[in-house]
Order: sequence, then structure tokens, then C-alpha cells
Amino acid sequence: MAGEDAVQPLMFLMMYMILKRRKDLNTADAQRRSEIQRRVRHRQYFFQRQRRMLMMLIARSTRCTCNYRTRAWTNIESTDWWERVVMKEFQPHDWLEKFRMSKDTFFFLCNKLKPRLTRQDTHFRLALPLEKRVAVALWRLATNVEYRTISALFGVGRSTVCKCVRDVCHAIVSLLKPLYLQQPSEQEVEDTARLFNTRWGFPHCVGAIDSLHIAIIAPSNNTADYWNSAGWLSVVLQGVVNGLGQFWDVCAGFPGSTEDVTILQNSTLWATASEGGLSPQPPRSFMGQPLRYLLLGDAAYPLQSWLLKCYPDSGQLTPRQRAFNYRLSRARSVIENAFLRLKARWQCLHKRNDCSLDLVPTMILACCILHNVCEVHGDTFSEEWLEAVSQSECPQPRDTVPASADDPAAEEVRSLFCDYFEQQRQQQQD
Repeated sequence: MAGEDAVQPLMFLMMYMILKRRKDLNTADAQRRSEIQRRVRHRQYFFQRQRRMLMMLIARSTRCTCNYRTRAWTNIESTDWWERVVMKEFQPHDWLEKFRMSKDTFFFLCNKLKPRLTRQDTHFRLALPLEKRVAVALWRLATNVEYRTISALFGVGRSTVCKCVRDVCHAIVSLLKPLYLQQPSEQEVEDTARLFNTRWGFPHCVGAIDSLHIAIIAPSNNTADYWNSAGWLSVVLQGVVNGLGQFWDVCAGFPGSTEDVTILQNSTLWATASEGGLSPQPPRSFMGQPLRYLLLGDAAYPLQSWLLKCYPDSGQLTPRQRAFNYRLSRARSVIENAFLRLKARWQCLHKRNDCSLDLVPTMILACCILHNVCEVHGDTFSEEWLEAVSQSECPQPRDTVPASADDPAAEEVRSLFCDYFEQQRQQQQD
């Protein structure tokens, strides 16, 4: 036993020496590999620097000896159509037909987007002009043609077209949404309620709500979620418009299988409206009672004190209920017309959108903002554009919520409007 006790410390010492030696060898190997990688990176950097210097010399010498500006590292693309035809020869109807807006509105848009889209020339390439970047994106939004077609037309690469569309859409949402797509102020709410009453004959209303399905290509993940009830792949746009058909609330990007009521309840609009954010405080009087301003929806939405819909047609409606349904349907036509004009202007929302799924919600939002820009600036809308969207290969899904989802207290509000319309009818007869 005494001999074993004497040998044990020696064994521990030998084990420690072996482990330390192994650790030192591993450390030396790691340092050697790190040094090799450092030398490789240094050599790659050296060669890249030499290549950049050579390209810079070529670019400078090319610019000095040629009468036109060119890129030293790309094929020369034809830009004659943009520089001569569009910028110098386009007539007002050409701007409307090709870019869906007037020339003045186009340059107004370019000026607004300048902080996000301006690029600087470098020694290796010339920056694409701001106006051309915006024109490329608008052409894509208005026609939904393939990138290669736009590439050949504008004399730029297909990847450049894709980047222009993405950058312009994000710039529109970032810079113009606070100006053209915001919940109305208290004064604007009052003006909207007055407009709905005078133009559409429905008082105490500040908006009409509906949804629009936009066709997409099959996504790589969760494809089943995007099949809507009509049997095609889509994402959903929920929009609210004022009496002029201009959007003031938009929620886009939910998969096509999502029901309208689910989208509404998960949007900020639901929380705002439920808390009375759509109406001034205190609420305005209607038929002798304080009543908050409200929205108009269809059968896909639940009846609420701030959201009215038609009585379900069971074949036994009273004359008062039929009169109410007529007035509400007539007022709701403003959002149906707004969706038609939106799709007719920007056909990327009518035809199947083959953009990346992460860009589609931003593109939808950008189109709604551009719709408002054109409407506010009074740009002409061609009725011929409606022919392209009058016959759709993909019919819109129609959802219906059960009566159990309705708020029982809201029935009193709907009955109050029936009394109002009946009172109006009697006054007209007298």
C-alpha cells in the first residue's frame, strides 16, 4: 500500500504533462491554421485591390476618349427609349397610359422620394437617374409584365429592375404613408361624415370596409395557408375608404385562407374603433341619441355598434329593412368602385403577382398610397382601364359570419337607422 501511494502522485504528474502537451499541440495547430487563413485573405485583398485599380484606370481612360458616358464593366445597354422618347416626346395621354399618372404627378412623386432613392456616381458605375428608377417601378406596378421585358425596354439589367421595384415600393411606404394614408383627424372625420351623408345618403358614417384577394405564385412554405375559399392562392388586402374612394386604413399580407373577420379583429382598426377612436368626444347626436360614427361592411363582418351591415335576406324582410339594405349597399359601392380603380390603375394587383412573398404586402400598400396620390392630384382615370379588370379569371371569395358573432346591442343601432330612413321617406311623401 505504501508503494502504491508513492506511485500515485507520479501518475498524476505524467497525466498532467500529457494533457498539457496535447493542449499545446492543438493550440499550435489552431495558430498555424489562423495564420494560413490570414495570408490567404491578405492575398485576396491584394489581388482585389489591384483589380479595382486596373478597372479605375480603364474607366477613366474610357470616359476621356468617348463622347458618351459608359460603364467599364458591363455591356452597353440602349437607353434611347427612356432618354429621347419618354423624356422628350411623351404626350400627356402617354404618361397616363404608361405610368398611370400625369407628368406633373410623376415628377412630384420623384421629388418626394428623393431622400430615399438618390444615388451617387462611383468610379465603377454610373448611378441610375432617380426618375428612371421610379419609372421602372411604376411600369412594373401598372402592367405586371416580366422583369426581362422591362429590362429590355429601359436598357437596364433584370436584377436592376427587381431592385428598383423593391426600393421604390419601400420608399413610397416610408415617405408618403404619413402624408396620404393616415387615420383622419377630427376635422377630417367630420368632413367625411358630411360627405357620406350628402353624396351617398348615409349619415353618421366615416368609411366603408371590404377585402380584396390578390393572386400570388405558390410560396415555398405554408402553401396550404394561402389557398382561399374560391380555390386559388392569394394574400388579402383589407381597406377602408372615405366618401371619395380614398383609402385611409389598409391592412395587407394575411394569407388567403384567413377570414375577413379574423383580419379585422387582428388589425389596429378593431382596437381603435372599439375604443371610440373613430368618433369625436363626446359622440354626436343622431335621432336624439349620442351615437359614435361608424363603418359600413358586408356579410363577412360581424355586426357592431360601430360597424353596420345589411339584414340577411331571408325572404321575409320588412319594408323598413329593405330600405335600410338599399341605402347601405348604395353607400358601400364606394369601396367596390375604389377596389376596381385600384386594380385598373395598378394591374399587379389584378393579375397574378410573381414577386417574392416578402415584398407583396409592401407592394400592395404602395399601390394604395399611389392610388390616393393620383386621386388627390386629380389625375384622369381612363374608363378603358376598367375593361382589363371587368372579367376576372379568379372570382373573389365571399365569406359570411354566423349571427352568433354579432353584437346584440348593435341591433338597436341598426334599428335606429331604419327609423331614420323611414322618417325621411315620410317627409318626402309629405
